[in-house]
Amino acid sequence: MPENKSLNQSVNLEAPKIFIETYGCQMNEYDTELVRSILSQSGYGESESLESADVILLNTCSVRENAHNRVFGRLQTLNHLRKFKPRTIGVIGCMAQSLKLDLLANDIHVDLIAGPDSYRSLPHLINDSRNDNTQAASIDLSEFETYEDIYPTRQEGINAWIAIMRGCDNFCTFCVVPYTRGRERSRTLESVVAETERLVAEGYSQVTLLGQNVNSYEIASPVNGEKYRFADLLSRVADIDGIRRVRFTSPHPKDFPNDLLRAVNSHPRVCKHIHLPLQAGSDRILKLMNRGYTAAQFLTLVDKIRALMPEIILTTDIILGFPTETRADFEDTVRLMETVRFDAAFIFNYSERKGTVAKRRWKDDVTLAEKKDRIITLNNIQRHISHGRNKLHIGQILEVLVEGSSKRDSLDWYGRSEGNKMVIFPRTVQKIGDYVNIKIHSASANTLKGAVV
Repeated sequence: MPENKSLNQSVNLEAPKIFIETYGCQMNEYDTELVRSILSQSGYGESESLESADVILLNTCSVRENAHNRVFGRLQTLNHLRKFKPRTIGVIGCMAQSLKLDLLANDIHVDLIAGPDSYRSLPHLINDSRNDNTQAASIDLSEFETYEDIYPTRQEGINAWIAIMRGCDNFCTFCVVPYTRGRERSRTLESVVAETERLVAEGYSQVTLLGQNVNSYEIASPVNGEKYRFADLLSRVADIDGIRRVRFTSPHPKDFPNDLLRAVNSHPRVCKHIHLPLQAGSDRILKLMNRGYTAAQFLTLVDKIRALMPEIILTTDIILGFPTETRADFEDTVRLMETVRFDAAFIFNYSERKGTVAKRRWKDDVTLAEKKDRIITLNNIQRHISHGRNKLHIGQILEVLVEGSSKRDSLDWYGRSEGNKMVIFPRTVQKIGDYVNIKIHSASANTLKGAVV
């Protein structure tokens, strides 16, 4: 099991203590690990609680409305902690980039903000805010920042995230990422390989490669000038001794290269699971979203993937209630979902995001009642599909990576299969981080259950 890395292992215990809360996606989880490392190198410690912290940072997300609303509510709560001792409260990440003026408003009382490309400046921002009692901000976007020279300070876990690139060039009309994280730029292959090798030395056997669109990864080697694409990187990481599983997220359906499919299919350590965000099944809505493919093209890609890898696990993302989405558009999405039969789907209602093309061009005209009806309908359909897909595993023996105790019964372990399916089984002599073979005897829409063989 990987060793626990704490800021307090490398700094003076009397140093100012930092507490970080993380909201949103896996990239934010990784960014928090980068921030821990940057602050540790500048002499900051890590607080185990809000109450003892001298500096509280919220690492934020602008993609989902829930994360957005939670942060504003959390800031109101955190300001009450100032009554007990002076402390600095900051917002970092995507919301800092997109909502600077709102966050610096007097009624919220934020001391500092830093965008995703400004984490190196955090020690100075914190110092300025603490010593000068002024609001400090840095939200400049960079064409070059990848943080590849910073090794993240990770907390104890089973999976290690590795950001292989930053930013996005796709400009989907509903998405704020290109405006909060900037344009695409890839890390060198050598830096990703070196980080993975260091993770193996620390005890990690599973890594997940992160990018807004990993298909777009491309970099020339500083050593020999050779160009590498994502399939090259994926294979190189999976070749590292000590790695058992390599995952990645997310590819884009519009430009899924054949060499990547071959890498997933041929390498035994690359997990046979592809998260393929669909977003909508209506060609009209896909065009308004600027997704770059039609429903027919998406189905062709799915057919190609399954022809090469019949047992592949496919999951997806769906946005319902996009501006002007009619009931007929929604039914197109339903039909496509029933045709593809994803193993799982993350289904969200559309919500406006400041700075996006969709907010500028179209009114959010699908009523809340209609959105609610559509999300309930599609979730019920997907639950039925997921249950059917999961029942196919009954009688199979799956290798499962043990992640922890089941929330429902402490006598059970939970873990994940290579296909990222949640598996519950009775605990015996195994420990967290072990790989065990489980024979599946029952299935629900969300989990598989079995026993060690």
